Amino acid sequence: MRLRHRDGQTVHLSYCTNVHPAEDFAGIVAQLDTYATRVRERLGADLLGLGLWLPAPVAAELADQGRLRRQLRAEVDARGLEVVTLNGFPYQAFHAPVVKQAVYHPDWTTPARLDYTLDLARILLDLMPDDASRGSISTLPFAWRGPWDPAQAGAAQRILERLSSGLARMAWETGRAVRVAFEPEPGCVVESTAQAVRHLADIDTDRIGVCLDLAHLACAWEEPAEAVGRLRAAGIPVVKVQVSAALEAADPVAAHDTLREYVEPRFLHQTRSTATASAQDPADPASAADDLDEALDRGLDGAWRVHYHVPLHAAPMPPLTSTVPVLKQALGELVGGPTALCDHLDVETYTWGVLPPARRPDGDAALADGIAAELAFARDTLVDLGLSETAGARS
Repeated sequence: MRLRHRDGQTVHLSYCTNVHPAEDFAGIVAQLDTYATRVRERLGADLLGLGLWLPAPVAAELADQGRLRRQLRAEVDARGLEVVTLNGFPYQAFHAPVVKQAVYHPDWTTPARLDYTLDLARILLDLMPDDASRGSISTLPFAWRGPWDPAQAGAAQRILERLSSGLARMAWETGRAVRVAFEPEPGCVVESTAQAVRHLADIDTDRIGVCLDLAHLACAWEEPAEAVGRLRAAGIPVVKVQVSAALEAADPVAAHDTLREYVEPRFLHQTRSTATASAQDPADPASAADDLDEALDRGLDGAWRVHYHVPLHAAPMPPLTSTVPVLKQALGELVGGPTALCDHLDVETYTWGVLPPARRPDGDAALADGIAAELAFARDTLVDLGLSETAGARS
């Protein structure tokens, strides 16, 4: 969907397809009918944005074959869909029975991560609608936090220079730009906006910036106004926003049994307590655990926020709540002012399939309904902030 900001910018709103487990080209096309077209129809929209996730083997195939890229663009166009952003964080096998820390490999010290990201950029240049001014790709914040030594930091810096050169070359060849957005995440080398400023101090800001995942921002106990102001002061662009909400427990002792229902084997659910907000190291063991079961077994003082993306429109199991208030504050800072600070907003709730059974959608149609409800929630929130729907956003 497209919305118009008061400054005249088009703001693209999409949903991220990493919620779907397709691992080959045929599966990617099939999910367009199984989910995306249904979501568009439920919203009554003429045009629906997708934050497409392409596993590395599919990306390599598409980057190598212009015919396949043109075919994918035709499949997208024929269904009233559009793609201006890709999720380049998971490399492949994102719906394996156990993912956990495997999602951070290969990291930004490796040529494999560079090759994958440049493949995605080549693909996106052919997928973007003709009137899109630029594309974006979100990616992991360098690596999992440890070990991370000067040698690895140097290797990553050299690879980022190659990334910038590759993106600049494509822009020169095509006349259109793709930017790569590093996404702070709990437990990683870059967990907070303060760490983003430190580690991205020497980037080419024409090609590289930050992806603010609003669930991650909440888990770091960051104040949205301070976080956005910090990035602006450092000159680091917010290239992309992932519109997401985390799980919150004001009283983890009282919510212990309910929190147990959210423990599951596939994804990491890094947990941070209120003490994180004042900690010099956001991953300090006194205020942090690398997974929810660890936090429950060990205990953390204060209220908790859990890296568990929960549906935006539906409250989690009580007495738990979500960080939707942080989401709304952050969107207010990013697009509620006189100038839009970001024009790519992607709803990213990839955890539908691992929610507690009572909250899990029963079948493809129910999942499409849930995604549509999230997008409607995000759209209405943006309209409340003063954005307006453009022609074709709704039939």
